[in-house]
Amino acid sequence: MTESVDHLVTSLEQLETLYTPAPLPTALLKEIDHVHPHYAALIAASPFVVISTCGPEGLDGSPRGDAPGFVRVHDEKTLMIPDRRGNNRIDSLKNIVRDPRVALLFLIPGIGETLRVNGRAVISAEPALCESFAVDGKPPKTVIVVTVERIYFQCAKAITRSKLWDASRHAERDSLPSTGTILATLSQGGIDGETYDRDRPARHLVQLY
Repeated sequence: MTESVDHLVTSLEQLETLYTPAPLPTALLKEIDHVHPHYAALIAASPFVVISTCGPEGLDGSPRGDAPGFVRVHDEKTLMIPDRRGNNRIDSLKNIVRDPRVALLFLIPGIGETLRVNGRAVISAEPALCESFAVDGKPPKTVIVVTVERIYFQCAKAITRSKLWDASRHAERDSLPSTGTILATLSQGGIDGETYDRDRPARHLVQLY
């Protein structure tokens, strides 16, 4: 992509001139430094959160999901997120060890508003804490403990425009490359895509927790 240098936005002054008028008071009022009970209710209803982290290798955005309320509100400044079984890349965890800054984005199916949290995280492997998050007798290996610095809801415009929850707009899975197809192509045939796709549902059930 080529852009005229004259049209690049390179200063805060340019940016603020483009985005006028200034934010309405409500856009600022909603941002606080603790988990208000109303925000706690949104977290309790959410089965899905994206965790954004940063580290020496760059940025990472990782989806996490479980039953609604799987992110625990420990107190008005602390959230706890079980690190359920995954692929052991642990990109987010590696980042947190080296840079504690995190951002969370909660989604609630059928609800337009999202919830955003900025804060700092540590990783706990304390046995009793991990055991308190056990599902089917299987505790997570670690729990991400987030100290909330800023929290606020995002209005529904993005969800409304995207029609994310409109089932009539949902894509058919067969219309897109399968995960087996992608892996077979990237491995240049080293992975049998058909076998991978065939075994995937049973493998996922076994590996959920």
